[in-house]
Amino acid sequence: MTLRAVIRLIACVVLLASASVAADPPALSGDIIADLERLQRQLQQGEHDRVGERARTQASRFEGGNAADRWASALYRQLAAGAEAGAGRHEAAAEQLRQARRVQETPLHQRDRWLREEARLRSAAGQTEVAVALWLDWHQRHDGSVDDHWRLARALAELERWDEATSWTERALADDPTPEQRRQALAATVFQRAGRGEAALASLEAALNAQVEPEAWRRAAALAQSLGEAERAAAIWEAGWQAGALAGEEDLRQRVELHLAAGTPARAAEYLEAALADETLPDNLDNRRLLARAWEEARDRGQALNAWREVAERSDAGSDWRRLGLLAHACGQGEIAQDAMLQAQARGVEVDERWLSSR
Repeated sequence: MTLRAVIRLIACVVLLASASVAADPPALSGDIIADLERLQRQLQQGEHDRVGERARTQASRFEGGNAADRWASALYRQLAAGAEAGAGRHEAAAEQLRQARRVQETPLHQRDRWLREEARLRSAAGQTEVAVALWLDWHQRHDGSVDDHWRLARALAELERWDEATSWTERALADDPTPEQRRQALAATVFQRAGRGEAALASLEAALNAQVEPEAWRRAAALAQSLGEAERAAAIWEAGWQAGALAGEEDLRQRVELHLAAGTPARAAEYLEAALADETLPDNLDNRRLLARAWEEARDRGQALNAWREVAERSDAGSDWRRLGLLAHACGQGEIAQDAMLQAQARGVEVDERWLSSR
């Protein structure tokens, strides 16, 4: 917790101590008010250890006294909490606030204020389950801000309580429909883990832009593909490529693969041919096979035959010659088909003699 946050934590001490509030806690003596004010000033100057020690001593001293003493004890514990938090000791700070909340003279609105702060400190200390219980208690009496809703959604997600996290995420999104990227990613994760893939994808898509990390584009496309929306996955990837978020050999090959899956093989083939021509992708057998497959799926017979012949001649594999033969036969190119089948047979592939009988 920053010093500024600590100062906010203790800012109401003097007000509570010196003025009458809604629930009218017991009046404090002038000496106690002066001591609280002095400790507050020291805390603002960063004297965490000195303030903490003095505040804990005073809190213990007054906790067994009359109503005014007990109220003073609670205020000293608030100061002790501020000191512990300022020194980075979140669990100890939370414990001081827990004890302050237990003082019966503390007005309900002040207990709730400390309850909310204790929840934040418990979370910072890694006590997520306790923090969630405190936040849920607080939310029974308060609507909270959009930051409160996101904070609780994230904590519930950490506990893998996905249905509850979904409820608070939806509540947060109702007031914050275009959240920052970190929150948008949280929403996507929560929805996805709760089995609401479409909502997760919509959340991811809403956050995509040229400034977003490449992984966000990849995740959105992968999620669309897992939902059976190949065209949407290809469109997301294409947008990421055009925005400059996706680049390089692996992303280019995935761009081609997604267009094949989306039923736009001609576009995949064109991208691949251009990449091979300018050496963006290596001119190897894997990419040549991918190109041949793309032209074949695009039903461009001439391009497909040329591409498969290139593959067969490079690999000299019987299976590639046989595939060329089958494609040539389907295209009505009997002579090419027969020659290809002979090449396949010569390389140990079993070929029906009827393929060779007309030679």
